Amino acid sequence: MAYFDAASAAPLHPVARQALLASLDDGWADPARLHREGRKARMLLDAAREAAAEAVGCRADEVVFTSSGTRAVHTGVAGALAGRRRVGRHLIVSAVEHSSVLHSAEAFEAEGGSVTRVTVGRAGAVDPSGYAAALRPDTALACLQSANHEVGTVQPVAEVAGACRAAGVPLLVDAAQSLGWGPVEGDWSLLTAGAQKWGGPGGVGLLVVRKGVRFAAQGPVDERESGRAPGFVNIPAIVAAVASLRAVRAEAAQEAVRLRELTARIRARVPELVADVEVVGDAERRLPGIVTFSCLYVDGEALLHELDRAGFSVSSGSSCTSSTLTPSHVLKAMGVLSEGNVRVSLPPGTAEADVERFLEVLPGAVAGVREKLGAPVPVTQGGPQELLVDSLGKRCPIPVIELAKVFAQVPVGGTVRVLSDDEAARLDIPAWCEMRGQEYVGEEPAERGTAYVVRRAG
Repeated sequence: MAYFDAASAAPLHPVARQALLASLDDGWADPARLHREGRKARMLLDAAREAAAEAVGCRADEVVFTSSGTRAVHTGVAGALAGRRRVGRHLIVSAVEHSSVLHSAEAFEAEGGSVTRVTVGRAGAVDPSGYAAALRPDTALACLQSANHEVGTVQPVAEVAGACRAAGVPLLVDAAQSLGWGPVEGDWSLLTAGAQKWGGPGGVGLLVVRKGVRFAAQGPVDERESGRAPGFVNIPAIVAAVASLRAVRAEAAQEAVRLRELTARIRARVPELVADVEVVGDAERRLPGIVTFSCLYVDGEALLHELDRAGFSVSSGSSCTSSTLTPSHVLKAMGVLSEGNVRVSLPPGTAEADVERFLEVLPGAVAGVREKLGAPVPVTQGGPQELLVDSLGKRCPIPVIELAKVFAQVPVGGTVRVLSDDEAARLDIPAWCEMRGQEYVGEEPAERGTAYVVRRAG
């Protein structure tokens, strides 16, 4: 089985496994106690904190270990907002942040705060000027990921951090996807990450709060982790997490070159092997191991099952999955095709032969799903000037398939109106038009759902 879902959780690094087993005997005691066992545990925890600080590029007393990357985000956002409550109740995030950041923003709004969501371009990156324009006298905090978890696009953190610093606003960086590849550049104020992203054990998060940043921990606190992460820490897991971070960093420069070549190969060859595919995300400013593409006329869940049966573990941001009926918020914010979305995220050590086998298997998997869904075949005859396609109650990718089936029946200049109540159609029909060189006229209100109007350009 080829595991191509490292952006969700990387396989446990061998160094992490060794460190975990080695620290079980000495890291079980309470590090706050003064007896011999407690001192042993404290030494392990202090050494891990020093090593983590070195990897991040900060002071050891700025590092806090939490129970997960998500908990680090929630703690960091809430604490920074509370610490700067006197400044104001305004938060800035990008539209493509990880759900943990967006959920924190929603909770802040529910409590009466205001949130500005900075838009992104079609490649998934923010424009630093968007953050600069969003800054206000009452802005308490800004958040920006270092790189996107779904499409791999690297964000201009240093430029945004500079704009925030000039305005006196702290910037929290979600570095979960990038920290294994190197430290985050720029004058940021807070940083979060989760160990499972770089091959550490799950259940270990990292929160860094720079000295001088106003921070007020929320909820009950105790004497542990500077009062910012209450409860008994899992020292063996923390030791393993930091050991694996150091190990992947030592391999990062060489492995990045190799994985970039493999993902570039996927980006180039998938559109050659499979018709009607859109490769998304920035082609240059991107993480080494992530490549994402979307396929017209494909049910995302069905395609993932086909690839799983063929021996490949991948993930999807398509609305055609069992976990959601709406497109990924990242793909939606980018305005790109969402149906049949596949994210390939290669872990370090991925074999070139596995990538080649994936490229051999993919065309047949896509063709099989399209055949089952009754995807369109070319039609040449002329027809009426306008057609109406009723796709109400049908989910992605059916509305686009129904459009494609009848589109060739209208003459050049004719229109097709697609009635749909599926949110994905708002993204996928315009994307279909762009991919096929047809004119997307726009959407119109309908008695039920929405009418999406497409004009045949040729």
